[in-house]
Amino acid sequence: MATLDLTTDVVTLTRQLMDIESVSLNELELADAVERALAAYDHLVVERRGNSIVARTDLGLPERVVVAGHLDTVPVNGNFPSRLDEATGILHGLGACDMKAGDAVILKLAASLEAPNRDVTYVLYDAEEIEAVHNGLGKLAASEPDLLAGDFAILMEPSNAGVEAGCQGTLRVEVRTTGERSHSARSWRGVNAIHKAGEVLRRLEAYVPRKPVIDGLEYHEGLNAVFVSGGVAGNVIPDECVVTVNYRFAPDRSEEEALAFVQSFFDGYEVTLTDSAPSALPGLDRPAAKAFIEAVGGEVGPKFGWTDVARFTVLGIPAVNYGPGDPMFAHKADEHVRISEITTCELALRDWLTA
Repeated sequence: MATLDLTTDVVTLTRQLMDIESVSLNELELADAVERALAAYDHLVVERRGNSIVARTDLGLPERVVVAGHLDTVPVNGNFPSRLDEATGILHGLGACDMKAGDAVILKLAASLEAPNRDVTYVLYDAEEIEAVHNGLGKLAASEPDLLAGDFAILMEPSNAGVEAGCQGTLRVEVRTTGERSHSARSWRGVNAIHKAGEVLRRLEAYVPRKPVIDGLEYHEGLNAVFVSGGVAGNVIPDECVVTVNYRFAPDRSEEEALAFVQSFFDGYEVTLTDSAPSALPGLDRPAAKAFIEAVGGEVGPKFGWTDVARFTVLGIPAVNYGPGDPMFAHKADEHVRISEITTCELALRDWLTA
């Protein structure tokens, strides 16, 4: 039976979390360990939904913040279990930055802060790395939003121990061209759908991204082909080609506005929406957000990728990304995190919640 020692230092706790394998949909063992560890602390109200755990203080304070992180990782890639290079101060292995270092900070704070200056809800949830239908935070937001209620939320996704505000939305569409099959020896008797897709790709190549400034932060949109599929056989002129396009849109656009833009961009073609997730506004004008940024210091940057901060925005809760690790190394075989960033995040949040 896997165990976690929440009295140990945060780096050792990170390694304990990393050494319990929790690839998406296989979080049961880790969720059990987290629940057992948190249940030992009388100042917390601990509830479990599936493989998601919510632990709350209930001090009746006028402000509540939510600190959240996901328990799952992408599949193992020759990087399990953890390995600490003491000479460089770098912790290597699956989940190092995405995001068991952030989870360790959450658990350490939950266990040790008996009387924070704000009520705190700590959320550790499952299935973030796969299809949204499985996402534990999404399920909580849909079924029991009161469990996530708060004035401000911090998602401890890797951000180089700096604040990244909001996030861009994402959608995927299939742009389809059609033709007519024929034998390739008599190609003039057919219409090549792959050739017709050339105009789709030319439009994408000529695309100039928007760079709107929101709350003083410049976001950079992206519209890119990510798959091209077509073809029947080596001697057949294809009658269909599908270009899958991913649009990363800034938080001043809703999902509906983003889809309308993409449909207009590919005017004249059949466009089918296959996946969509909302953006999240930075919310830096909110008092709780201002107080947090002043406390942790440093320069605030925009979040270009999509994260679950968007789920908090849908609930009307301003949220930021703040966690140890470089997101450029998430999902990579050489995933790692600097131990200095783990301790920096722990101390910054501890100071903010006790000042």
